[in-house]
Amino acid sequence: MGLALEMAGILLPVVLVGGIVLFVVLKMKHKYNKGTLDKKKSKSAQHLLDSLIPFGMMAGCIAALLFSMFSRISLLSIIALGAGIGLLFGYFAYEIYSKKEEKHS
Repeated sequence: MGLALEMAGILLPVVLVGGIVLFVVLKMKHKYNKGTLDKKKSKSAQHLLDSLIPFGMMAGCIAALLFSMFSRISLLSIIALGAGIGLLFGYFAYEIYSKKEEKHS
């Protein structure tokens, strides 16, 4: 029974993060194929839009590092989970920001 739990502890982060990555990549590919990737009018707004997903992954890694100090989960597993969850949050931030209208000053 101990071996099965150990294997589950190793494979669970891989399966979860793999599912998240497949979801995000397939959604972005679908938007690209339809030609509906969002474009912002200003260059700085477009750079922010393009950077939301990597920023989400970095924030997820930082949060995972902080969480690992207080938990017994292995560092490698928690960083993988943090990056995957950050990828998902970055994608949601991308979707929300892409729908937001730019203000003209």
